[in-house]
Amino acid sequence: LHTGEQPFKCSDCRKSFVHRSNLVIHWCIHSREKLYECPECGKRFWSSSILIKHQQTRTDETPYDCLECRKRFNQSFALTRHQQTH
Repeated sequence: LHTGEQPFKCSDCRKSFVHRSNLVIHWCIHSREKLYECPECGKRFWSSSILIKHQQTRTDETPYDCLECRKRFNQSFALTRHQQTH
């Protein structure tokens, strides 16, 4: 699908997507349906990836390492931002 065609359209706002899976995620924004619950605090999220990021911030887990200084981060974007300082 490198044609630029976006055949999957939201019936609520008419936003279009290349993949159906992206449309399904988008629908959650309209429905406010939050299917993924944090077992620690009970907070709910509409995306499993957002739940995972939330869980990483709630723990001491730091899976992202800077190869230059060995500083560790719990989110990839924080590591990326840090690496720009080197």
